Amino acid sequence: MRKVYLDNAATTYVSSEALAEMLPCFNTIYGNANSLHEFGREASNIVDRARDRIANAINAKSNEIYFTSGGTEADNWAIKGIAHAYANKGKHIITSAIEHHAVLDSCKQLEKEGYEVTYLPVDKYGLVNLADLIHAIKKTTTLVSIMAVNNEVGTIQNLKAIAKTAHEYGVIFHTDAVQAIGAVHINVKDMEIDAMSMSSHKIYGPKGVGCLYLKNGIRIEPLIAGGAQERAKRGGTVNVPAVAGFGKAVEIAVRDLGMNQQKLKAIRTYFLDQVTEKIPYIQINGHPHQKINGIVNISFEMIEGESILMLLDLSGVAVSTASACTSNALEPSHVLRAMNVPDEIAQGAIRFSFGKNITRSDIDYVVEVLQKSVEQLRSISPITKAGRK
Repeated sequence: MRKVYLDNAATTYVSSEALAEMLPCFNTIYGNANSLHEFGREASNIVDRARDRIANAINAKSNEIYFTSGGTEADNWAIKGIAHAYANKGKHIITSAIEHHAVLDSCKQLEKEGYEVTYLPVDKYGLVNLADLIHAIKKTTTLVSIMAVNNEVGTIQNLKAIAKTAHEYGVIFHTDAVQAIGAVHINVKDMEIDAMSMSSHKIYGPKGVGCLYLKNGIRIEPLIAGGAQERAKRGGTVNVPAVAGFGKAVEIAVRDLGMNQQKLKAIRTYFLDQVTEKIPYIQINGHPHQKINGIVNISFEMIEGESILMLLDLSGVAVSTASACTSNALEPSHVLRAMNVPDEIAQGAIRFSFGKNITRSDIDYVVEVLQKSVEQLRSISPITKAGRK
């Protein structure tokens, strides 16, 4: 049976180049990067090289990169750590209703501590309105956190304008850029980003590692205590093999961004042309133009997304109904709800996320299987066309 993986927004395979960087760190250069002897210095040099690669990729300084266990930890640390560090100024935070749950759940935890959180609405495309942001800012606002690219629909936020607006009112700006690295150009200085979360396994690096970019001068309380690692801001022995792979993956993602995006755009266009031609009663979710090329979110009316997913899986095609962190939930996507997509439409949503190794032949197979699956499910659906009207 043919297998086609279209869930790259959930995770990717580890590239051969990233893997080659990692392998010596398992059994040749295996010292603790914080040890003072030669074995430790060798490991520390590898960590420093990875830190330099990431900093160069986003126009940051090397001492502004702090390694974490992934994007989720980086989001948690940024939200809670900055909020706690600036609590004397105020306890008001602003985010959006379509953030990843790593941000939303961190904000909910802060609410239990007495913080006030404003969840900005978005328009039907998933964009934050600057007027809403300005209206929400108070004297007690210390942090604005808006994701760069939405992980479910691929909409790209107007990041620079949002950051500039926050700074006009003296507010720190953080962004979750987990889906943005390798998809859009990120320059933290030009875009006025104060803090930014990144993850390795979305860009053909290993799982279990990410980082937080934190602009020099921004205060943050440690999230994990237990050592002087990461300049005494994040305790725990550094995962040298993962860090090495992560640094290489970021370097490659930025190096090949133009080439990869050109290919993904062609694949995305071809896929959408085929689907819209062969499958009726669909709705494409997200911004029609201001979006990344690797994510396509489509609602198939009159049927449920989970049923489509299972039939596709039986044919060897891997997709998602939402973020991998929430795909087991039975409720409609919080992102689509925030975009005012009706529940009956949101329930039929499928996220197709393309990888750099996808081919037109793969797309032909997926569309063939998808068309059959949708027709089969609609033939037994209690929601008839007449009932829909």
